[in-house]
This record gives sequence, structure tokens and C-alpha cells, in this order.
Amino acid sequence: MKSAVTAGIEIKVSSRYEAVFSNEDNNEFLFSYAIEITNTNDFEVKLLKRHWHITDGLGNIRQVDGEGVIGKQPIIKSFQYFKYESACDFPTHIGKMRGFYLFENIENGFTFKVFIPEFIMITDQKLN
Repeated sequence: MKSAVTAGIEIKVSSRYEAVFSNEDNNEFLFSYAIEITNTNDFEVKLLKRHWHITDGLGNIRQVDGEGVIGKQPIIKSFQYFKYESACDFPTHIGKMRGFYLFENIENGFTFKVFIPEFIMITDQKLN
């Protein structure tokens, strides 16, 4: 599990290879990931946007931007957390992701970036 803290927001990431949803013969590899976002500040925050920098095993890069996560813009109270799961596909046995979230301080309306630590996704057979 990867973990990082920016501006009082802790991001924890874990991932796993989803062999049953992959087709290795066609170079289609699916990975799921779970992210837990904990607000350690004394104010509520709202997750406004996300940005992903996704790199496959060949060095090809995709950038993904969007509002919120999984169709939500959650408000996270002080010392509470929000957890979600999503997935990413790759044409290679290995890939990595990193990025950031844009949050709003509910009290004063200021926005700030929170960095998502880079995490590597690799198929089970490549680990051995």
C-alpha cells in the first residue's frame, strides 16, 4: 500500500490485478485500485476534481481529468475518510499511475491540490 499526506489530506492506495477481467492473448490487462482519503484537518473539504497521469509498460502516457471520483464530489468531514474503488486497463503486463485531487476548504472556499502517490500495477506472473 502506498501512502502520502498533502495539506492534511492522507491518500492511501492499494491495487490488484484482475485476471478474470483481462485477456492476456489480446494484451488487455485490467487492474483495480482502492483509494482511501482521510481528512486530518479541523475543517471539511470537498473533492472537486481529479487528474491522473497513467503510464503503461511501453512508456505510453494517458492523462485523465474529470470532476470528482466515481461520479461523486464527496465532502469529507474533519477526521473522517472517504473510500472508493476504480479500475484502469493497460495493453502491457505493467503500468503505473500518479496524480492529484483538487479540494475545496468548505470554510473559506480556498482550493488546494493533494498529490496521489505513484503506484505500480503488475500482473501476478510478472512478479515471480
